[in-house]
Amino acid sequence: METESEPYVRLASLRQLHQVMADMNTARSLADTLQTVADGVVKALGYELACVNLVRPDGDLVVAAFAGNPAAEALITGRVGSRDSWLRRLGMGEQWGDLVFIPHTEGWVLDDDDVPQWYTDGPAPRFEDEWHPADRLFAPMYAPGPQGGGTSGELIGVLSVDRPRNGRRPGAWGREALQMYAFQAAIAISNARLRANMQRALVRLEREQQALRASEESFRQAFEYAPSGMAIAEMGGDQHGRLLRTNDALCRLLGRPASAMRRYSFSDLVHPEDIGTLLRTSAEGGRAELRLGRRDGTYVWVSLRNSVVADAADGPRFLLTHVEDIEERKRRELQLAHRASHDSLTGLPNSAELRARLSARLCQRAAGPHPAAVGSHDAAFGHAAFDPVGHDFDFPPGAEAYDAYDHHVHTVAPEGDRDDGTKGLAVLFCDLDGFKSINDRFGHNAGDAVLIEVARRLSDGVRDGDTVARLGGDEFVILADGLGRADAQDLAVRLRNEIIQPIRAEGRAVRVGASFGIGWAHCGMTADEVLKSADERMYVEKRSRPKQHRRAG
Repeated sequence: METESEPYVRLASLRQLHQVMADMNTARSLADTLQTVADGVVKALGYELACVNLVRPDGDLVVAAFAGNPAAEALITGRVGSRDSWLRRLGMGEQWGDLVFIPHTEGWVLDDDDVPQWYTDGPAPRFEDEWHPADRLFAPMYAPGPQGGGTSGELIGVLSVDRPRNGRRPGAWGREALQMYAFQAAIAISNARLRANMQRALVRLEREQQALRASEESFRQAFEYAPSGMAIAEMGGDQHGRLLRTNDALCRLLGRPASAMRRYSFSDLVHPEDIGTLLRTSAEGGRAELRLGRRDGTYVWVSLRNSVVADAADGPRFLLTHVEDIEERKRRELQLAHRASHDSLTGLPNSAELRARLSARLCQRAAGPHPAAVGSHDAAFGHAAFDPVGHDFDFPPGAEAYDAYDHHVHTVAPEGDRDDGTKGLAVLFCDLDGFKSINDRFGHNAGDAVLIEVARRLSDGVRDGDTVARLGGDEFVILADGLGRADAQDLAVRLRNEIIQPIRAEGRAVRVGASFGIGWAHCGMTADEVLKSADERMYVEKRSRPKQHRRAG
């Protein structure tokens, strides 16, 4: 399911993108960070070649890391291009947000400048959006500015990428992903430089007692003028964890003055749900992502990284904490995860998300008396309560046979055609009757309006904790746990009566009918088997009614 504006993004691709971003921030040195940045473009963004051009102190740019082609890496790594040539390139071509794309029709004038480059011959494009071997795509990286903006600081380098694996110029999502990646890479490189400077300062403190004053001043400069938040906390004693000093960036981030910050520790400021995360963070080299409270009562997502400032004689004395604002990254992660798991038209969980939720509720049974669960066991069903970040939820009601070993609630189903009192996971397969004629007579806009309204009515007609998903086209599926056979039939009748009410679409009232098939999920079945069973029952129900009775008016 893909359109030009909003592609269907696989969760596996998102996890890979998030992983390489995390790897950038955990590299041990600046060199490792730069190579991780280049490798991440190839691994997660779908390009065959990636080059990190880093600004040197004299202003020129050096090829600091390369990924995707060992021969090209050996040829151009360490070579330098002048700043003037790079500024010329960044001023040409097409501006894709912060990205610069120079098509082959313009880029030939750059073949002889002094910027190191690797060129591979290839055939001319056959399609309008096909990538040409001489096309160039650059992602400038800027140091974080005073307000955390990605382009408000000075240029620290340029990511150049080439040869997308799919052979096409990147679309809207691909461009946004590369731009977001360059923004995070700039932060990672700036932080790696900052950490290197701070580590050198700490080494000098340990080795040269006579240079203490100079080292303190160097540390003060790095601390006070760091682009992201910094704090020093006390270690040990009655005041363990109390903030002794904070820089301006952290005070601005939390909207609190430095004098007020000295009354707190991070445990006083952290969101109640993140206390456990903070406590699990080791003091030495610990890292955590959590929410800190602002003065106005809101919370901001941050990444905490701890380092111990030790005394040669007395051991650990202070805890130095680097606080990075990751609110924008978290927001983008949630948006991307929601796009990947929800239907863009109705906002309901899509087919992949439906199968994931259903599979998480089922397990395969082993040959012995003890069932062996597969897949995820902790799952929550709910179109409103589903959390893509992965918070824990209680199990839904109506299940039984709890196995303390694998923490899985085994799903059972009513047997026979009578209601025997068994409560199970009902799967209602809904197909709209008469929908195609609305599309044919009034157009797809009217059809979309009908689908959106049907989705709303289905969502309003189920309980909190039930799942309403759009399987595709005019097919919907409802997962309702803890129902008996009569309960499920009553639910289908109520939902059908809601759907057949008139719907306003494109200025006119239209009607559709609905056919429901009720299937039952139980452990030992796959998600596809459950859906197929409900689908078959729906078609039996559809054929059992006269054609003129399948939709209302």
